[in-house]
Amino acid sequence: MQAAEQVINGAHQHGTNHDPTKVAEEDFRRPLSVASSFSTPENEKTVSNTPNYAPTRPAHPARVDTGVSVKQAEADFAELSKELSGISQNSARLERSGSKRSANGKEIDVEKVETRASHRFNLEETLRGNREMDMEVGIRAKRIGVLWEDLKVCGIGGVRNFVKTFPDSFVSFFNIPGTIMNMLGVGKKGREFDILKGFRGVARPGEMVLVLGKPSSGCTTFLKVISNQRFGYTRVEGDVLYGPYDAQTFAKRYRGEAVYNQEDDVHHPSLTVGQTLGFALDTKTPGKRPAGMSKKDFKQRVIDLLLKMFNIEHTLNTVVGNQFMRGVSGGERKRVSIAEMMITGSCVCAWDNSTRGLDASTALDYAKSLRIMTNIYKTTTFVSLYQASESIYSQFDSVMVIDAGRQVFYGPTNEARGYFEGLGFKEKPRQTTPDYLTGCTDPFERQYKPGMEAHVPHTSEALAQAFTDSIFAKRLSDDMTAYRHQLETDKEVYRDFEIANYEAKRKHTPKSSVYSAPFHIQIWSLMQRQFLIKWQDKFSLVVSWITSMTIAILLATVWLNLPLTSAGAFTRGGLLFISLLFNAFQAFGELAGCLLGRPIVNKHRAYTFHRPSALWLAQIFVDVAFAATQILVFSIIVYFACGLVRDAGAFFTFYLVIVTTYLAMTLFFRTVACICSSFDVALKSAVVIITLFVLTSGYLIQYAKEQEWLRWIFYINALGLGFSTLMMNEFQRISLTCIDSNLVPTGSGYTDIRYQACTLAGGAAGSNIIPGYAYLSDTFQYDPGQLWRNWGIIVVLIVVFLFLNVVLGEKITWGAGGRTVTFYAKENKERQELNQELMKKREARRNDGGEEGSELNITSKAVLTWENLTYDVPVPSGQLRLLRDVFGFVKPGQLTALMGASGAGKTTLLDVLAARKNVGVIGGDVLVDGIAPGTAFQRGTSYAEQLDVHESTQTVREALRFSAALRQPYEVSKEDKYSYVEEVISLLEMEDIADAIIGDPDSGLAVEQRKRVTIGVELAAKPELLLFLDEPTSGLDSQSAFNIVRFLRKLSAAGQCILCTIHQPNSALFENFDRLLLLQKGGETVYFGEIGKDAHVLLDYFRRNGADCPSDANPAEWMLDAIGAGNAPRIGDQDWGEIWRNSSELANTKDEIVQIKEQRIKVAGAHRKTEEKEYATPLWHQIKVVQNRTHLAFWRSPNYGFTRLFNHVALSLITGFAYFQLDNSRSSLQYRIFVIFQATVLPALILAQVEPKYDLSRLIFYRESAAKAYKQLPFTLGLVLAEMPYSLICAIGFFLPLYYIPGFQPASDRAGYQFLMILITELFAVTLGQMISALTPSSFIAMLMNPFVIIIFALFCGVTIPQPQIPKFWRAWLYQLDPWTRLIGGMVVTELEGRPVVCQPGEFNRFNAPPGQTCGAYMHSFFAAGGAGYILDNATSACEYCAYSVGNQFYEPLGFDFGNRWRDLGILAAFIGSNLVFLFLGSRFLNFNRR
Repeated sequence: MQAAEQVINGAHQHGTNHDPTKVAEEDFRRPLSVASSFSTPENEKTVSNTPNYAPTRPAHPARVDTGVSVKQAEADFAELSKELSGISQNSARLERSGSKRSANGKEIDVEKVETRASHRFNLEETLRGNREMDMEVGIRAKRIGVLWEDLKVCGIGGVRNFVKTFPDSFVSFFNIPGTIMNMLGVGKKGREFDILKGFRGVARPGEMVLVLGKPSSGCTTFLKVISNQRFGYTRVEGDVLYGPYDAQTFAKRYRGEAVYNQEDDVHHPSLTVGQTLGFALDTKTPGKRPAGMSKKDFKQRVIDLLLKMFNIEHTLNTVVGNQFMRGVSGGERKRVSIAEMMITGSCVCAWDNSTRGLDASTALDYAKSLRIMTNIYKTTTFVSLYQASESIYSQFDSVMVIDAGRQVFYGPTNEARGYFEGLGFKEKPRQTTPDYLTGCTDPFERQYKPGMEAHVPHTSEALAQAFTDSIFAKRLSDDMTAYRHQLETDKEVYRDFEIANYEAKRKHTPKSSVYSAPFHIQIWSLMQRQFLIKWQDKFSLVVSWITSMTIAILLATVWLNLPLTSAGAFTRGGLLFISLLFNAFQAFGELAGCLLGRPIVNKHRAYTFHRPSALWLAQIFVDVAFAATQILVFSIIVYFACGLVRDAGAFFTFYLVIVTTYLAMTLFFRTVACICSSFDVALKSAVVIITLFVLTSGYLIQYAKEQEWLRWIFYINALGLGFSTLMMNEFQRISLTCIDSNLVPTGSGYTDIRYQACTLAGGAAGSNIIPGYAYLSDTFQYDPGQLWRNWGIIVVLIVVFLFLNVVLGEKITWGAGGRTVTFYAKENKERQELNQELMKKREARRNDGGEEGSELNITSKAVLTWENLTYDVPVPSGQLRLLRDVFGFVKPGQLTALMGASGAGKTTLLDVLAARKNVGVIGGDVLVDGIAPGTAFQRGTSYAEQLDVHESTQTVREALRFSAALRQPYEVSKEDKYSYVEEVISLLEMEDIADAIIGDPDSGLAVEQRKRVTIGVELAAKPELLLFLDEPTSGLDSQSAFNIVRFLRKLSAAGQCILCTIHQPNSALFENFDRLLLLQKGGETVYFGEIGKDAHVLLDYFRRNGADCPSDANPAEWMLDAIGAGNAPRIGDQDWGEIWRNSSELANTKDEIVQIKEQRIKVAGAHRKTEEKEYATPLWHQIKVVQNRTHLAFWRSPNYGFTRLFNHVALSLITGFAYFQLDNSRSSLQYRIFVIFQATVLPALILAQVEPKYDLSRLIFYRESAAKAYKQLPFTLGLVLAEMPYSLICAIGFFLPLYYIPGFQPASDRAGYQFLMILITELFAVTLGQMISALTPSSFIAMLMNPFVIIIFALFCGVTIPQPQIPKFWRAWLYQLDPWTRLIGGMVVTELEGRPVVCQPGEFNRFNAPPGQTCGAYMHSFFAAGGAGYILDNATSACEYCAYSVGNQFYEPLGFDFGNRWRDLGILAAFIGSNLVFLFLGSRFLNFNRR
């Protein structure tokens, strides 16, 4: 591993490099290697002392002032070393002064400082080290080349996959043999096809290979396979040698020496940049460090240099963030990903489109840093790039061109262009070489020399064959043969590699391990990281504590000071059960957490940072520490407020059992997450198992009364074991006094306890004292002597689940590889005809050289102007200005580019101009034709935003039609709108994906295809005024980017006003724009005006102000460097923003704006509309169109509907069979209530699905409503109505097993009423979930509220604590407001009314009548006074009493009344109405889209 070496050449920004031959001659040994060896015990101590990296930094860091110059790095090494040492001293003095002012008080221009402020270090020593020190430490070089021959990679695909619908999920589920075969990896999965075929080549240590190709050509697959990541593919054939080692050997022994950096950035969002890189170094820091450098100093040095290398020092203490958590910018996050992989210091590095989101200057600096790293440390580097400039291209040694999975060229970069020109492709001297090479593989872009059309290869196979027949292929074969011979002779090099790899392992690391750090160090480092992740996610932590404390206080008030009487027996059990259940299910979040964390685990496994098993162990230690503290406070509140037995041993046993049960359930959920491939599968599995666990816990149905086939679950059920232990712990220490209401007989004349009995289980005739152990034995069959046995079983379960977690985490690699699949909607007759027409147009375009006529007809002449534009946002310290006095305009027929460095305010300016901002203060004037924009402004503009947010279940054509139907004027016919959509599809070259499902970024259209759809959706709206586009070419390959800009050029020529931000434009792209607005950091204008042919107007402006552009430079890249946008120093001493403010160009711009306003007011004034419509279509039309889309979205989301139905049916089936065919016994009365109580579980299942669905739909609504496509009412109404059919199906699936299997009353009037209650409950739960989502900013926060809502509902409905025993304060209002009060009240009385009760022999209470009396005579007064129950035999004196004779007697003391059941149904239905009211109000007035 070559980490610090690669990084510490972070001096790349100082322009440092070595001549490769010189390095070889001097036997250069790498001075620092982040993964070279294990730290000494003394150094290891620093790990625990520094969990968080916080390097010393100057109080006012100087401006980065150093570009990357490979040539100068090789030429001026010594001078730079001295210079850096001097600057290091200067910066240290600056830091000590704590100010940017010099001693005489004058302002220091930090832009002129020659390099970044850096603490004293000697560059030469850092990069090369002292030879003698290296010899002494014994750091060896690691150099590995790669050879691949006849490489073939196969995957599943090659056939069109049609989108699955709701019925398809039933077919898939019940196809049990097919499901089992798929799980075992056999059976038909699809047709296998070749992703790559016939690849061959060699890359030596110190070489950089650029991999070029159109999207989906196979670049990513090649990079993955060349870095030895082969999972996800069905077959990989051919030879791939890493030095002398084959792929299998290399993977087994040196896996971390070949790594792949994916295109997407995956990090822990709550960690800071410094902590993210610090963790990587914790697992990769060597024990052998030059000059005895401490681990802490080494770690600080490396991170500091990495941050400097990529100009992100300011992000050190900023969280990385993601799409849900605000953090560093997208470009900065990309640089963090690059830096993290550099820390691996691998010999073979593959980088997949790593410049996406970087501006041109930063992208070039990145390429140069790779060049220097490759030169000095002899890494073998493969890079795929889109839109690579000529400057970036020149950094590479070789280039590989891929076309449709075939290698059509591999050779030197300086000969590639000549090769393709020699084949007969037309020369394009103005096009960059990467664009030209990729264009030769594009049938729509390539052009041929006159007369050569018939002779030039046209297909990927023909191009591959042409390369095979070329001189380059022969040279490559000779080179590969020579390399194989070299492998035989360079034994010493590979012996050094093996020794270096071995020495990179720390002490105690097994020799066979691919990891650098030993297992215990991995665990320790992960524990520190896990602590930071949890501690810094303050929101989740605070909400978790608030929820826990609120529930504790509620429990304490509901069960305040439980009496030591028979009235406190059942309620004690309820309190213990809910206390255990609440804390155990706090662990349910682990299911989603583990599934969402998979990409990070897979990445770190590939980087060999740590074993997955180390993560599971580390997480448990940290999570228990956090949970134990929270549970302790919860336990203290509940235990002592509720009056549980006052005994220290009892309290700590209570606490210990809850903690261990929580731990067991946490590990159980993590084990389920390891096994399951997706969240849907995990949710289905969890529902089944959780239902079984709760039912067999002993509270809802006692062990002896359970079905025999269920009893074994008790011994693997942490909930049941925990509940039994808590009950034993409490009741073995207490005795209960029977209250009068529980004595039989009771009332006037019954005062002699000798002739009475307590109806509470465990009571004996003639005594009003019930020993706790007797109650346990009679009711639950628990033996207090088994308390510690049961707790011991919980501990065993913890060990078993932890073992499974560790083993499965190592063995199963879900989501670690493979290809995304595009799904299509099946063609109907209409779509088939449309697609055929599109193909004809495409063929005509191909024959005409890509220049076909357009039906575009844009009549608007409106001009947008802005003057003195400012934008301020609130920050903790006051106001932050993001835009400063910006002037400009956009005219019809002109294409205006908006450019600047990352963070310059480009997107902010577009948001302000497009009226998308709803936070902050906007100053200045934004005018259309000289007057302020009206209510129709947003509808008349289209804004293609940077993030591609779409309804994932729509096809491309449907998305465009939806936009046209709602955003084009209502007067335009449907046929005309749809015809225009076909035109847009053709112009954006989306013919092949017109019927493709958009999907999400992980499984759907590719990045560039999604970008086209985003632009297409806005164009389909046919904007009357303006078109804004935010980075429409980011993430696209050069050809796609060129096509987009070329199309924008056509639009502007047709009269469209266009303002567009753009990154990394090449010369050909840049020359399509007419005007440029250039911003620098701080939102200041640097230039606004014409660009001119060959950018002569723009370059003349810079030249007049002291900056000359070299003739061979790309003006678009050079101007960013000139103003200091990247790492390079700005040109000149004066601030370019100040130059602009004093320029004649600004004065001319102001004058022109005044003239434009005057002219447009005259021309447009007479034709100005007096009435402006905010929306293009009426409300009823919006409702119809949105409703159709929403129903279709649900229909095409089979997992959503089927998972919900599965959970309903599984819950009801398990419950039904657990209470199979209940009899009419006394205990069955309670069981019938518990069966009904299962209906209250429905919201827990439904909310978990409805809330994320609503939240995702709302993100799309925010984008579409900002464009004034439709109002809030159609959106909300659409979601509510779309849920209805699935709610009906789920209610039926839940009701039938739950009602008929336990043997509920079959009469149609009773069954019909019960079904209505279930259906209303279902609808209530759905609307409740939508309401909670509408009132909260994200589904994450909504889900944190769910436990609180569900427990409140369950707690106060009269089941867990009977209504008479609920404290008066809660009973007066919360009991009445609880929807479940109505649900339970209505269903219980309907079921029990008139049901006869026949006690089983063990259910009778036995006592003796007074001497001389029969039981009938003795009990006559009791029954005459309305006493419940019956006597088995009235003629004897040994009385056997059954507490109930009819079900009414059971529910009436609970406060329920059969006469109120229809009232209760109506009130429950009214709760649906209240949900809808709050839902519509919340969605209307609460806008969480702050921007």
